[in-house]
Amino acid sequence: MGSETTIVVADDHPLFRGALRGAVTAIMPGARIIEASGLEPLTAILDAEPEIDLVLLDLTMPGVQGFSGLIYLRAQHPAIPVVIVSANEDPVVIRRALDFGASGFIPKSLEVDRIGEAIGQVLAGGNWSPPDIELSASEDKETADLMRRLATLTPQQVRVLMMLSEGLLNKQIAYELGVSEATVKAHVSAILQKLGVESRTQAVIASSRIGATLKPPAGVE
Repeated sequence: MGSETTIVVADDHPLFRGALRGAVTAIMPGARIIEASGLEPLTAILDAEPEIDLVLLDLTMPGVQGFSGLIYLRAQHPAIPVVIVSANEDPVVIRRALDFGASGFIPKSLEVDRIGEAIGQVLAGGNWSPPDIELSASEDKETADLMRRLATLTPQQVRVLMMLSEGLLNKQIAYELGVSEATVKAHVSAILQKLGVESRTQAVIASSRIGATLKPPAGVE
């Protein structure tokens, strides 16, 4: 680890990006650190930079809804380890992040030196989660099945599901993604089939229940 290590810090709060930068440089003074304030700049960085060693990802920032950013990154860039850095310390959230493929989960309340230690452990090929939080409880069968189904979505299908949860119409999604409406309809059909639901509303509700996307719009239950 050192001058050849490149880490992307993805968080929409400049002060916390600075704190993470300090934590990384404390253990790797020569590391290259790239900052991103949302999912779009993050994906642009990952597409342009072939040698990314680690992504530090917040669960709440522009373009990221719950675990959707993590699910997208694991599908689009499976070789790049992702560590969630979040203010949410709920054991269920931590466990689900790890189940969705995160290499670690760092609470934002953690001291800077311990953040550095956690990052170093992941870069060395290990995993890291708060040692003082109980994570042994298992998900119920229905939740575990839904998580497994969500993990089968392609990167583009994850993006479409995220936009469905924002209430966007097919033509709006097509415009945002630069594809045809027919392509969006095909993605929606594939999402419904993979999630085992019959409508886009059911898909949004199902994914929101485990924090994969936004909560359903008001009135949709």
